[in-house]
Amino acid sequence: MKSNRLTHLDNEGRARMVDVGSKPVTRRRAVAEGRISMNRETLDAIRQGGVGKGDVLAVARLAAIGGAKRTAETIPLCHPLPLTSVDVEIEFETDGPRPALRMTVETTVEARTGVEMEALCGVSAGLLAVYDMCKALDRAMEIDEVRLVAKQGGRSGPWRRMNADDEQEIDR
Repeated sequence: MKSNRLTHLDNEGRARMVDVGSKPVTRRRAVAEGRISMNRETLDAIRQGGVGKGDVLAVARLAAIGGAKRTAETIPLCHPLPLTSVDVEIEFETDGPRPALRMTVETTVEARTGVEMEALCGVSAGLLAVYDMCKALDRAMEIDEVRLVAKQGGRSGPWRRMNADDEQEIDR
């Protein structure tokens, strides 16, 4: 049974880094995703390699990997983790009212704590890099739907997002 106690607070309510020293080292994996919507012309320029600053997709991938690797420097109470892999996938979404890029980041580690924040930071950094590379073309781009999709490992076990409105734990 899970405790509702906020473990990042000490008995006096002060922020602290959780002691994970007694937890077992296990293989952990997390997948996060997000999207950045934009004008069709901007998406076409990215797809055709026509953005003046360079290869948007290559920079976005590198930013996502770097963002995942440096999570502990960005999020104050995260433990620095020796990631074993960071995989980045980028898809073009052309259906719907506004085209978008969808980025998925998968992080893995063998550690005493999970890698959800690393996957989320990777997605955020990658999408921000797209914005930075394309802002001269389209300042109205919007980053949205940054969310955890799945995680495995650790005491709480596997979890997968079924869709935006229906969260469900799996394989408890």
